[in-house]
Amino acid sequence: MNKKDLRIVFMGTPDFAVESLRKLVENGYNVVGVITMPDKPGGRGHKIQYSAVKKYALEHDLPLLQPEKLKDEVFLNDLKVWNADLQIVVAFRMLPEVVWDMPRLGTFNLHGSLLPQYRGAAPINWAIINGEKETGVTTFFLTHEIDTGKIILSEKLEIGEKDNAGKIHDELMHIGAELVRRTVDLILEDKADAVAQEQLFVDGKELKAAPKIFKETCRIDWNKPVDEIYNLIRGLSPYPAAWTELHEAGKEVQTVKIYVSEKIKSEGQSPAGNLRTDNKSYLHVACPDGYINVTEIQFPGKRAMKTDELLRGYKFGENAYFI
Repeated sequence: MNKKDLRIVFMGTPDFAVESLRKLVENGYNVVGVITMPDKPGGRGHKIQYSAVKKYALEHDLPLLQPEKLKDEVFLNDLKVWNADLQIVVAFRMLPEVVWDMPRLGTFNLHGSLLPQYRGAAPINWAIINGEKETGVTTFFLTHEIDTGKIILSEKLEIGEKDNAGKIHDELMHIGAELVRRTVDLILEDKADAVAQEQLFVDGKELKAAPKIFKETCRIDWNKPVDEIYNLIRGLSPYPAAWTELHEAGKEVQTVKIYVSEKIKSEGQSPAGNLRTDNKSYLHVACPDGYINVTEIQFPGKRAMKTDELLRGYKFGENAYFI
């Protein structure tokens, strides 16, 4: 069988998935159908918005399904009609066995980490938050437990000291698309010698998780060491963004987002969260072992801006602090 005969169904939703779909389509693979999330209202005016994958599918006249429920009989019948040999999942949702077990060659997933590390919904964010020096992408066959199936291929990527989640996301998106293509070729050639993840670790306690990120996850604790706060900020930038509360005498408490920062190591400074600024060019926040130099910040209802730009129009009070 060649790539024009192999019937592929692709499942995905955001931009991260589009790059893999594009790689398949532009290289002549036979994508017979695409599955993405249902349309939903969003943005100003709550207008109906299409997923990035849906937009691409429509632009390239690819058959499309958008099931509300993945066990719905109508959806399952429509999926069977496509008669897929192989299904590929990139940033979609958890599939029931009746779906992932349908194709004769199985279903594989692209995950944004070096499995078995960082199983879960937010692997890119957590790798940076935890101060990792490298991450990567992995393709693996789906099975019952989420992100636990046999590994087909993986590719490493170095995480630079100043890299944030947005940069690593975009780099892994392109690396991952090529890994998807290589994985399909291995399966076509019957050379996909998948390895059980259990062979790659001794004790499950050594595995780091990547759970879904909630608002409280993003709150900065200024009592943490400088390195941890710095990694949290870049691990959540540009989305969903680390945040803190600004307290100033005589003013309402404001929730402030911080997108970019620098580390200043020192001893004997102010209590954690206290601000040090000339109200012209810099904004330093005290931590137990130094300061965080805030270089890009966003106030409620305003756009994100460089600190020196903010300070042209906003002056912090003498006893202002973050908490």
